[in-house]
Amino acid sequence: MPYSLIFPMFALVILTFIVGLVSLLTRVHAVRKDGLDFRYFKTFSVGEPSHRVLQAGRHFDNMFEVPTLFYAGCLAAMMVGADAQWSLVFAWGFVVTRVAHAWIHLGSNRIFPRMSAFFLGFAFVLALWITIVVKLI
Repeated sequence: MPYSLIFPMFALVILTFIVGLVSLLTRVHAVRKDGLDFRYFKTFSVGEPSHRVLQAGRHFDNMFEVPTLFYAGCLAAMMVGADAQWSLVFAWGFVVTRVAHAWIHLGSNRIFPRMSAFFLGFAFVLALWITIVVKLI
């Protein structure tokens, strides 16, 4: 299927929305239940947010860093006809590692498993881009 990479891209979009919702709910909880001054979110300088608020916000920001290389790689792979089996394996591998990374970061936040998931995902994106370059050679 020439557009099969759309499916892992869509899965990552859904994950991004879920992480954004978690971040939003964490902020609302911090204001309503934990007493954080809502003005904190205006300038990020009034009051002191909880570790949980910062963690969820940072993870949401993270969903717009390495994933941009993933989205660009998927689009490039489809453009040059490198959207074959290996590209699909690398794309789904990246999505699975991002789900694991989000689960770890927003949950136990254990550094070694989180770092492992992050760098394995990074390797999947690199492999996707190598597949694209090899297709062009």
